[in-house]
Amino acid sequence: MNTELLEALNILEKEKSISKDTLLEAIEQSLIQACKNHFGKADNIKVNINPQTCDFSVFAEKTVVEEVQDPVTEISLADARMMHSQYTLGDVVNVEVKSKQFGRIATQNAKNVILQKIREEERKVIFNQYYGKERDIVTGIVQRSMGRNYSINLGKADAVLTENEQVKTEVFQPTERIKLYILEVKDTPKGPKILVSRTHPELVKRLFEAEVTEVKDGTVEIKSIAREAGSRTKIAVWSNDPDVDPVGACVGMNGARVNSIVEELRGEKIDIINWSDNPALLIENALSPAKVISVLADPDEKTAMVIVPDFQLSLAIGKEGQNARLAARLTGYKIDIKSETQAREMGLFEQMGLQYGDTSSENYEEEQEEPESYQEYEENYQEDGSEQ
Repeated sequence: MNTELLEALNILEKEKSISKDTLLEAIEQSLIQACKNHFGKADNIKVNINPQTCDFSVFAEKTVVEEVQDPVTEISLADARMMHSQYTLGDVVNVEVKSKQFGRIATQNAKNVILQKIREEERKVIFNQYYGKERDIVTGIVQRSMGRNYSINLGKADAVLTENEQVKTEVFQPTERIKLYILEVKDTPKGPKILVSRTHPELVKRLFEAEVTEVKDGTVEIKSIAREAGSRTKIAVWSNDPDVDPVGACVGMNGARVNSIVEELRGEKIDIINWSDNPALLIENALSPAKVISVLADPDEKTAMVIVPDFQLSLAIGKEGQNARLAARLTGYKIDIKSETQAREMGLFEQMGLQYGDTSSENYEEEQEEPESYQEYEENYQEDGSEQ
């Protein structure tokens, strides 16, 4: 038994996840390459390796001839009969090749073949490992900044966080641990190239899947996400179980679940709303925390006219139009927001068949109800929302 070789293969298999069969194949190829370098060719070389004991032997198949013209492929009848008396002309004899006969160059080339195979398999293992994590989140450690990019260590491989995939307000320090969304894994001669993101909307979705059990097991679905990285995200959720409040499940007790995600995103605000198949109701929810009087949605044109109380107009539009912009992305509708006064002047109430006198902002506020869990969450962010 070749104990040393067996132990070395077991260590490589354990530490680098390279199968023993692959390594034995590399050794076989290296021995054949050594024979080729030593004898000039290796077409007649056969290598036998016992995978259990790692004992190996190398043989050259030689034809028995009367007069030897090519000593690499032929053997004289006299020499053959010294090995076994029954050999005759034309027989094929397996002549053992002693690896100790190989010169320094042949040995070095054989070593290089094995090392090259190990490097190739290691790159392949790492590529497959991270390729399977595409469109998923991982935790990485910031190594260093490379110009405007960051090098992130993911364990067995390094990833690149490019400037385009960074949140403008985020600055990382070496050794800092962050969560990242894997955009793409490319196979290159130098190893896998992994591109990651901190701005992708799916990062928020994956964080909720990791934090909220109901989202992970499919009880609660995240139907749509609209994000302006570093500032605000809106997500629309739906429950497949009538006994489970989707917003409450995502918010958690006293906002514990959503606040954990907000902390990971460095204070990015998150609005969680109920999804609805009714476009008007969905748009009304999407414009939260602003209150809405009426929504006229056109599913064919994907447009909607929204009327809000005068004092809610700035809140509905948001700072620099952010709330309306995110609501439009979340719902897929082009949303036109009008105040009560504007709607009255344009005659929109008559077009919608509404009585303007019956839609006072005071009565509307009293009629509006939202899930209790969302109200608790909104209290934490009402101040921020009202400034938009």
